[in-house]
Amino acid sequence: MKKILALALAMSVAATALAFGQVKAKDGVYFAQEESFSKTGWKDQVVVTVAGGKIAKVLWNGSSNLPGAADKKSYAAAGKYGMKKLAKAGEWDQQAAAAEAWLLKSQDPGFSKFDKDGKTDAISGATMTTKGFLALVNKALAEPPVAKGSYAKDGWFYAEQPAFDKSSGWKDTVLVTVVNGTVVDVLWNGIYKDGSKKSKLVEAESGKYGMGKVAKKGEWNVQAKVVQDAIVKAQDPSKIAAKNDAVSGASVFPTAVILAAEALKSAK
Repeated sequence: MKKILALALAMSVAATALAFGQVKAKDGVYFAQEESFSKTGWKDQVVVTVAGGKIAKVLWNGSSNLPGAADKKSYAAAGKYGMKKLAKAGEWDQQAAAAEAWLLKSQDPGFSKFDKDGKTDAISGATMTTKGFLALVNKALAEPPVAKGSYAKDGWFYAEQPAFDKSSGWKDTVLVTVVNGTVVDVLWNGIYKDGSKKSKLVEAESGKYGMGKVAKKGEWNVQAKVVQDAIVKAQDPSKIAAKNDAVSGASVFPTAVILAAEALKSAK
């Protein structure tokens, strides 16, 4: 009888381990994001915290190439994303929270039972596509954890210029992503004064901004990427001089440096 009880207990423990098994990644904070912006203008990101061999926290968010867009959750919570009008399960931020809660409970980043549209009924409260979310979670966990940085607060920090430039008509914006106290991503973009143009980044990528014809160091989006990478490398934007040619590979005035410093005040 004792052997039968022992066997039953062992099987119960094994079943629990399968349902709530330890992830392979060591304890730490992990980050991953999509390689490019989607057709709707978003690039999804995830932050995964592993503690005691289990997923202790997960955040699903995103950055955008849309003009004046902060992070995806804030944008959705402000009623700007538009999913609430179509989805019974609620706006994007609400459904993302449901997906996060499901992963914390299931501890199953390897879940793969999605339909052809990347959706599943297994995640209560999330009728939107969630396949990409789990793909990013697995991508994050396959990378080294993010080293502990100097910033006191994690999150998405946004700043924009107070007024449109009188000559160009543009107002620049920056979104900085901080994970485990470390700056992991910077997005430099811009808004046009009358809304007749798409974002600065999109205009430049489509060749409509015009800098590529006159600047030896490339179109605006090419130089912006160099400045963004420089800020991530420096971690502290104040280490970069706010002047033309301050960053090797970019001759543009690095407005992103000033805006990133302003945005990161909230992270200190």
